[in-house]
Amino acid sequence: MSQSTSSSTTGTAAQRKGNQDVTMSGGGGALVTEQGRTSIADGVVAKIAGIATREVDGVYAVGGGAARALGAVRERIGGKSHAQGVAVEVGERQAAADVDVVVEYGYAIADVADGIRRNVIRSVERMTGLEVTEVNVTVGDIHIPGEENEEDTSEQQEPRVR
Repeated sequence: MSQSTSSSTTGTAAQRKGNQDVTMSGGGGALVTEQGRTSIADGVVAKIAGIATREVDGVYAVGGGAARALGAVRERIGGKSHAQGVAVEVGERQAAADVDVVVEYGYAIADVADGIRRNVIRSVERMTGLEVTEVNVTVGDIHIPGEENEEDTSEQQEPRVR
């Protein structure tokens, strides 16, 4: 996904009207005014969406297996990516997000997904002024409490073959 803000991610050409003054509903003000244009990088929107996703009850982790593994390595060397597991497309006036999550066992997946959508839309629109056209949620796994402890102990056992 590019960092360009020159094209809208969704909608018809009639909805994507050029360089007119645009006031966003999210309270972020106008992104395009007579005095200039404000461009918001994809990474900024992805971080906001990632943080908003983690705030929802029932979300154990954000990102698929490979993204979580890479994130664990990143954290060990001192970094943290709030955008892990989040992909966004950002246009001049609109944004769309795809979020991969692991849900805690016992939570209703549909409710968690609805909560993610509401929180991501509210946060992105409020902070950026962009209209969020869609938030797609992919549940890639369910976290069962105690599951990670079993994996940790199995790694510490003596090897079966020497």
